Amino acid sequence: MEAALRELVDRIQPVENAWLAKAQARLDALTKPPGSLGRLEELAARFVAIRQVEMPPLPQKRVVVFAADHGVVAEGVSAYPQEVTYQMVYNFLRGGAGINVLARQAGAEVEVVDIGVNHDFHPELPLVHRKVAWGTRNFAREPALSREEALKALWVGVERAREAAQAGVEVLAAGDMGIGNTTAAAALGAVFTGRPVATLTGRGTGIDDQALRHKVAVINRALSLHRVEAADPIGALAAVGGLEIAGIAGLILGAAATRQAFLLDGFIATAGALVAAHLAPTVTDYLIATHRSAEPGHQIMLDALNLKPLLAFHMRLGEGTGAALGMLLLEAGLRIYREMATFAEAGVSEKA
Repeated sequence: MEAALRELVDRIQPVENAWLAKAQARLDALTKPPGSLGRLEELAARFVAIRQVEMPPLPQKRVVVFAADHGVVAEGVSAYPQEVTYQMVYNFLRGGAGINVLARQAGAEVEVVDIGVNHDFHPELPLVHRKVAWGTRNFAREPALSREEALKALWVGVERAREAAQAGVEVLAAGDMGIGNTTAAAALGAVFTGRPVATLTGRGTGIDDQALRHKVAVINRALSLHRVEAADPIGALAAVGGLEIAGIAGLILGAAATRQAFLLDGFIATAGALVAAHLAPTVTDYLIATHRSAEPGHQIMLDALNLKPLLAFHMRLGEGTGAALGMLLLEAGLRIYREMATFAEAGVSEKA
């Protein structure tokens, strides 16, 4: 499996500057001062360069929500009990969650993947059944996953990206559901950014000050126990990660390999992006950071990836909700690129 991962990474190519320049040349020919639509132009040019199509149609969009449980909740790091994970999966399937609402607004489909929920779902549910394990183990006491489990979960994400590409999807995003996952994300963030755990750890589901201090202490003990190193991303993922974070990392790698634009959501998704970027640095060319989470560590993670978020709406729900909003902005930029008249077409005089 590690050999297959290396082959995948080798297929990921940087976005070509020539395509960015070609897209910008058309944007500069439209009836407006050059650059006057700011980041809408940036979004359009990035999408054209990723797809390598001079006049791309409006894209098919999909949010893949990975759901998994975390053994570290036994340490009291969350305000909500673990059963909320599987209860929310049912809510996603009924179309009643935040991501369902915003995806409908954005014209995106939602795919829900059981990659590691500690619950037995009926096989006939409209759910992608890819359970690698029944949640992680408590990484405060032992590694969250074996290396093989981490690789299997990552490969689930790769396969979902490949299936999406085959179905005609051109814009992907990842959502997450897993009580305790901000603890895993903060741990991975500390590993890959080198910043202190306390600067990356937030309140997650809404814990109080005492619980926050305890959460920081739990992560610090785990990192000391496992001696996690950024040079071994799979090892870090296995030691203190989560199955849904592994799936997100794989989805990002698969999207880059198939030239799909990837709209990056919040804190959990960005932890997955850090894993992916340490495996294949060029994946950042395919990432569009849609928003900055209210989680304090998110900006640190984005800075490490050299990504600038589109929005800062104080959101911290996850599920892919920020990415769904980003889809609306991306489509706005593409409509400008496709539908706005050029100076020549409109008979308008250009700048002297």
